[in-house]
Amino acid sequence: MKEINDLAVRQVAEKALIMRRHIVTMLCSAGSGHTGGSLSASDMVASLYFWEMNLDPSKPDWEDRDRFVLSKGHAAPVLYAALAERGFFPADELISLRKLGSPLQGHPDRKKLPGVEASTGSLGQGISWAVGMALAGKIDKKDYRVYAMVGDGELEEGMVWEASMAAAHYKLDNLMVFVDYNGLQIDGKITEVMSPEPIADKFRAFGWEVLEIDGHHIPAIMQALNNARQVRGKPVAIVARTTKGKGCSFMEHRVEWHGTAPNQEERERALAELV
Repeated sequence: MKEINDLAVRQVAEKALIMRRHIVTMLCSAGSGHTGGSLSASDMVASLYFWEMNLDPSKPDWEDRDRFVLSKGHAAPVLYAALAERGFFPADELISLRKLGSPLQGHPDRKKLPGVEASTGSLGQGISWAVGMALAGKIDKKDYRVYAMVGDGELEEGMVWEASMAAAHYKLDNLMVFVDYNGLQIDGKITEVMSPEPIADKFRAFGWEVLEIDGHHIPAIMQALNNARQVRGKPVAIVARTTKGKGCSFMEHRVEWHGTAPNQEERERALAELV
C-alpha cells in the first residue's frame, strides 16, 4: 500500500490544476477538440501519472513499465498534459495540438508520441487493448499493471462488455479501469441517449470488483488505487462520479462543452478560475 499523506495529495492536486490550464490553452490554440471530458478526467489521470504508476520517461518502451490506455481517446488533451508534465516531451510542444504534422493528434497515436500506449479514439477499442496488455503481462509473468479509462457514454459500445467478460474470465487482477462517470456525452445525457446504467452493477455482473468514488476527491482516488492493488483474481473497475468541464464554472455540467474548444476570451476566463 502506498502512503497517502498531505504532501502527496497536494502534489497531485497541483499537477491536476496545471494539466487543466494546459488543456484549456492547447484547445484554444487548436480551435477544436474535446474540452469537457478532458477536464473531468484530470484528477484521476494526475493521480496515475504523479502518484501511482511506475514509469521512466527516459525509457518510454521500458518492458516493465506500468501502462495507461485512454480508451476515451477524444480526451487526448488530458493525456498529453500528463505526459508533458511527467517529462515525456517538452510542455511547450502542447501548443501544437491538432496542427498539421504535430505528434499531438486529435486522438492519441502511439507511433507519433512517446508515452502513448495505444492509438485510441474508436470507442471500445482502448479497454480491449488494455485487456490484451494485462493478459500478456500474466503470460510473461511480469509485475507491471495496466490502467485504462473509459467514458460513461463509451459503455454503450458492445465491445466494452466483450473485453470486460474476457478480463474477468482470465482473472486479470493486474488490470484496473476508471469509468469517467460525468453523465454527459456528445448528444446529451447518457440516460437519454442509450443508458448504460446501472454501471457499477453491470461491471459486478461481468465478474469485476467495483469501487465507487468521487472522481475529483484525490484522497479517495488514491485510496481506491491502493484498494485495487489488494484485489486478487479479478479486474477492478473504479466508477468515478465526475463533472463535465470540472474547474471552469461556465463549462461545468454543460453538454455543449463536450466537443467545443474555448475561444481566446473563454480561455482567459477559464485560466482566471484555474488558480
